[in-house]
Amino acid sequence: MKLYTRTGDDGSSGLFGGDRVSKANPRLAAYGTLDELNSVMGLLRLHATPACADGEGLQRIQHDLFVLGAILATPAEKQGLLDRHLSTPTWSLSDMEADIDRLTALAPAMTAFVLPGGTAASAHAHLARTVCRRAEREVVALSQLETLDPAVTTYLNRLSDWLFALARAENAAAGVADIQWVAKG
Repeated sequence: MKLYTRTGDDGSSGLFGGDRVSKANPRLAAYGTLDELNSVMGLLRLHATPACADGEGLQRIQHDLFVLGAILATPAEKQGLLDRHLSTPTWSLSDMEADIDRLTALAPAMTAFVLPGGTAASAHAHLARTVCRRAEREVVALSQLETLDPAVTTYLNRLSDWLFALARAENAAAGVADIQWVAKG
């Protein structure tokens, strides 16, 4: 199989189900940002410590991001074309929330806003969090134009919370204090 098809040379891209839309379409922006988030998650996997997040769990998130991307790449009227493995993320919200609680317990109580940084793992988790928030905003914008499964937005909202908790837990596990934001005035 060749990597190039030449079908996008005109500035269009194919959706699941055969429709073609402009590469400037908000749908492509939304699932393109999920692709970017997936790449950042790959970087995070290189730095995360097993005590906070194992590679298998991070890879599960990457698979879920592909599922969310497939949902976004499929117009509402063609969602029936997705098989059940491509229509539901594997990490349930309740399990994600339980892990947020676990990670939060690993870090000291938060007493101030936190700046991204500390360890490499924490910095990458913060980067993933900010890309996740952008993806969420783009999905919300798309949902104002088209009917979308609200589970996509909910998953991304919770994932960004998890990434914040992971960033703080990574610093705590390494014995590195979070960088607190202090208002200068």
